[in-house]
Amino acid sequence: MLESLITSKTRLKLLLKFFLNKENTSYLRNLENEFGESTNAIRIELNRLESAGLLSAEHIGNKKYFRANTLHPLYPDINSILKKTIGIDRIVEQITSKLGDLYQAYLVGDLALGKDSRIIDLLLIGENIDRDYLNTLVEKAERYIERKIRFLILSRTEKIEYLKNHPSLLIWQA
Repeated sequence: MLESLITSKTRLKLLLKFFLNKENTSYLRNLENEFGESTNAIRIELNRLESAGLLSAEHIGNKKYFRANTLHPLYPDINSILKKTIGIDRIVEQITSKLGDLYQAYLVGDLALGKDSRIIDLLLIGENIDRDYLNTLVEKAERYIERKIRFLILSRTEKIEYLKNHPSLLIWQA
């Protein structure tokens, strides 16, 4: 859907990379490897987004690192649009509000890194969660957002070890 509004695939990838998870930072060569595109195309879009104030940059050594400018007035709107496009808002609404002893929900995997994916990986932190009911909710959400949802349920203590080794984005908390 966003492809019809944002015709540059590179720009769309950059928006996902930086605006879905505000903690993401990267530099040109790393983005080239990640996106599989030419540095020139990426550089042009980075410069445009930086000139518009949507990205901020910092030189570390000989590399220029970019990140989303969370102080930009459009940051919350762009973040919200991306979450709605991917379907994260529906997942949160459908799944987290009806499970019982759920404490937190994290986005993990490619989307937590800002890479578009047809699979949404969720980490759910809670106790005594009805897995059959959760499976029913996930099936409904998958049909609505037209993406596959995978989930892992952990306790609060197990979460600490898991999050040390996996990129994550907190999307809901009780």
